[in-house]
Amino acid sequence: MAKKEKVLDLKPKAEKVTEEQLKNIQKLVDTINRSQMDIGALETRKHQALHFLAGINDELAKMQDELNKDYGTNDINIKDGTINYPKENGEVNKKD
Repeated sequence: MAKKEKVLDLKPKAEKVTEEQLKNIQKLVDTINRSQMDIGALETRKHQALHFLAGINDELAKMQDELNKDYGTNDINIKDGTINYPKENGEVNKKD
């Protein structure tokens, strides 16, 4: 079997990338950094919105408790305010 000879590369090796390559790399890294900052800002807004929603849900639960105490039900038509009482003797919303 023949021995492979080592080929020496006599070309000088570059110490830096070209200016154009450097500018492209910097532009890409800058775009990634800005995108990550945007995502962070969106996540912060999402977190705040979730806390706001939790507060509204707590308020709704309190209102439902009040309605239960006042009317015996919290089943209310939110369009016109009609109280939907539970069925009693097979009749719903019995009118006197």
